[in-house]
Amino acid sequence: MLLLAIAFVALMKVAGASISLTSNAAQYSDAAMWARGKLDGAFVGEPVRVGSSTGRFDRTFRWQMQVTPWTGAGSAPPNAPLHLYQLDLEVLWGPPAHPRTAHFRTLRLSGPPPLLQAAP
Repeated sequence: MLLLAIAFVALMKVAGASISLTSNAAQYSDAAMWARGKLDGAFVGEPVRVGSSTGRFDRTFRWQMQVTPWTGAGSAPPNAPLHLYQLDLEVLWGPPAHPRTAHFRTLRLSGPPPLLQAAP
């Protein structure tokens, strides 16, 4: 009887760990889904805006995005019709003090950034 009880406790620990791993994998999968949607729709039909932005997907997942000109291939000529931009997206969930995070990066091809105009 004692041996059966010990085996049952061990099986319950394995089952609990399996449930935890499944939940964790599901959260990362959800984060990837949100990130793909955000990156696929970023700056479609509008010019790329260099800088940082933040927001929420829902009550659980939030995001932070940093957009910078991509200089991996050297600097583009100032009159080039198209430029590459690097989009770094971080998806966060869980308690704000110790959030879980997933980082995603892509490049976006767009026209040159709008020139800053002096105020009249």
